[in-house]
Amino acid sequence: MAKHKQTSRPAEKLFADDQMNMFEKSYEERLQEEKNKLVECLGMTFENDEKRREYFLEKLREKLKDPEFRKIEGFPIGEDEDILALSDPPYYTACPNPFIADFIKQYGKPYDPAVSYLAEPYAGELAATRNNRFVNAHSYATKVPHEIVAKLILHYTEPGDIVLDAFAGTGMTAVGAQLCGDFETLRDMGLSQHGKKNLIAEDGHSFRMPGARNSIVIDICPAATFLGANFNLPHMPSEYDQSVKKIREAVNRECGWMYKTRHESDQYGHISCTLWSDVFVCPECGGEIVFWDAAVDTANSAITDVIKCSPL
Repeated sequence: MAKHKQTSRPAEKLFADDQMNMFEKSYEERLQEEKNKLVECLGMTFENDEKRREYFLEKLREKLKDPEFRKIEGFPIGEDEDILALSDPPYYTACPNPFIADFIKQYGKPYDPAVSYLAEPYAGELAATRNNRFVNAHSYATKVPHEIVAKLILHYTEPGDIVLDAFAGTGMTAVGAQLCGDFETLRDMGLSQHGKKNLIAEDGHSFRMPGARNSIVIDICPAATFLGANFNLPHMPSEYDQSVKKIREAVNRECGWMYKTRHESDQYGHISCTLWSDVFVCPECGGEIVFWDAAVDTANSAITDVIKCSPL
């Protein structure tokens, strides 16, 4: 789950561009300050974010002891401690989330038949680039760019509404819902606001008011929910670097030998990348043509339009 108070922001450097010396506050220091402030969550106030996490982890631990809870279809196969270690309740749990009802009660709006709702089918442009930080961080063929999701959310919902995605994949719906309140992202999407009016796109399409939406995103795949949580919840850069270092060291101990090459005088090298090339067969002589060798001009960073066969 993602709520509007945890607005996603563009990726920040450890030292900001306007940080003139190392003694100014870095992104990590500012994030640590936020974590140490009073935290409100589901109607309760905690001394800091760590106290919030401790409280809800204990609640989740108690829930994991319920046999009926574990019978929910799609419940992951794993030890309780592993589920707890991966979870950051109530926002994310590596199992069916028992706090969804509380989240809806806290942030949802009861249906009021007296309030009219009208939204024409969206007929604007849905173009978006796949070259963005979310796709580059974890890419696959059917990943929907968050800009497209954000436009649809802005068309059909108001700030503070709850958006549900029950087939969430890696959580781009939650990303889009949060970024509906990020004006830098909205400008990058070609949207502008004049005064306190609705957003207007470059093609003239009118959207509803800017502002983050709350979201509940669900997927039966634990790996997908884990990726979605990491896209939407804040993390300390130093903790991330330490975790990556541990993983690299563990992988190197187990698999590093597969990437070693032996050279003359018993020297060893390490393979950093492997280049694969298409191989074509000449229709005239039947000889093989390695595309990389025949067509790629590394000196000029170009690819030759015409390939000529050079039979032996």
